[in-house]
This record gives sequence, structure tokens and C-alpha cells, in this order.
Amino acid sequence: MPDMRDIQHRVVTTLQRRVGNPILRRVPGQILLETTGRVSGQPRITPIGGQRTGREFWLVSEFGERSQYIRNIKADNRVRLRIGGRWQAGTAHLLPEDDPRARLADLPRANSTAVRLIGTDLLTVRIDLED
Repeated sequence: MPDMRDIQHRVVTTLQRRVGNPILRRVPGQILLETTGRVSGQPRITPIGGQRTGREFWLVSEFGERSQYIRNIKADNRVRLRIGGRWQAGTAHLLPEDDPRARLADLPRANSTAVRLIGTDLLTVRIDLED
């Protein structure tokens, strides 16, 4: 019998992939994360929430290592972020030792609330931005 977390993951990711992400990718102010597909080698763009602090960008993945973009980062941690309409290169670091619930308290409220509500395997990510 499937675990409730598996069902929640499947339902939420299907809705994100088919409805939410295609819409959010077109929103001008939406922050986008570009990873390289671990199998295809093609760019993969995911709308995300988080916050820039100096030369770092912080986010919390709601499904941790089950998220496709996290799996892509594990294969190649060179990423790009679109912040304020401008693309910036960076290096992503997965931080399993960081407390993701405490981290969410420091990030924008709307996204943090959604991540807390739907997330099952929270994982903190820091992206070190280049010039």
C-alpha cells in the first residue's frame, strides 16, 4: 500500500508540472531556477521561491531529494537563476544539516507557507551567485 507521503508527492508534482509551472514560468517577476537535466543534458527551468541575501540565494525544496531539480543539482550543481528579470550563474549546495523549518522563517512568507503545507521532505539549498 502506498505511503501517504508518496501519494502527496505524486499529486502535488503532477499539478506543478502540468498546471503551476507552465503558468509561473511566464510571470515576469517569478524567480526561475535553471538546472541541466541529468539524463537529457537539456536546460530545465523550475519556478521557485526563496530569497537573495548578498551573493547567496536561499530556498527550501518541499520534496528534498525526490524533487527533479534537486536530482539535477546532485548530478551538476552549476545552475542559473532569473531574479528580477536577469539571469545569473551560480553554484548550488544541498544543505541537509541545515534546519529547513527554521530557514523558512527567514524566507518570504507566502512561499514558505506553501512549502510547509505541501512539503514532505524539506531540504535547504544555498546557491552561491557569480558576478
